[in-house]
Amino acid sequence: MSWLKKDPNSIRSPAGLEWRIWKKLPLIWLVGTVVPLLLAGATWLFYPEQPDGARDPAVMRFEFIMIGVVILHWTLVLTVAIGCGIVMLMKGPNYKADSYPMPDSDEPL
Repeated sequence: MSWLKKDPNSIRSPAGLEWRIWKKLPLIWLVGTVVPLLLAGATWLFYPEQPDGARDPAVMRFEFIMIGVVILHWTLVLTVAIGCGIVMLMKGPNYKADSYPMPDSDEPL
């Protein structure tokens, strides 16, 4: 016995903006991850170190901000992906579970 049965009278809504966003999410995730990390890596590689081996606090702050931007971007992409998934599920066909009589129903079967 299947858990859910498709309602034969259900109408599937047409795809909309959620599918276009869903298909672009991997590219958005990749670009939003690579660009800040490249900027942070460029400052790490090309900024001259102090003679005693210390790093400039402004450069380190920029690197930490770029790491924070990447983590924020990941959470935003995940949130949009969850939203797209919910919209896709809600636009799909209706499912119904097995019916059972309600004991407090006003009208008997």
